[in-house]
Amino acid sequence: MLERLQSFFQTLTQGGERKAFAPDDPRIAVAALCFQVMEADGLVHKAERDKLRQLLREQYGLEGGQLEELLDAGQKAESEAVDYYRFTSDLKRHLNEAERQQLVGILWDIVYADGDRSEMEDHVIWRIADLLGVSGRDRVNERRDAVTRAGLETDSDA
Repeated sequence: MLERLQSFFQTLTQGGERKAFAPDDPRIAVAALCFQVMEADGLVHKAERDKLRQLLREQYGLEGGQLEELLDAGQKAESEAVDYYRFTSDLKRHLNEAERQQLVGILWDIVYADGDRSEMEDHVIWRIADLLGVSGRDRVNERRDAVTRAGLETDSDA
């Protein structure tokens, strides 16, 4: 799993290291979508925040202030957005089909960080996947893979 996530996140940073995050940095769009998924059920669990923090730290090599800056920028962008299109359209330009599918898998990993999936989280990922051009079959396969990665035995509706 870590190799897959590392590969995905490295595609977003191929332009070299940046000290600050530009408003159009695709990493902000990824973080914002993660926040939208985390907030979909009205409860942001510590396990979900920890999972996001872990993913960003490991895959972008961010620590301390830089990690906090990305989290803050992602959360701010998410709170200002009126829909998912702002982020998905940007990511659709930056990511190929396989990378967009991997992003959907990452969103499922955030959902299952707390061991459960709500109908609202499912709906948010469905909308995001649709806007990213990820098929329903691939979205469901990514969900099943996330259940396995989370170590859950079963998922209702899986």
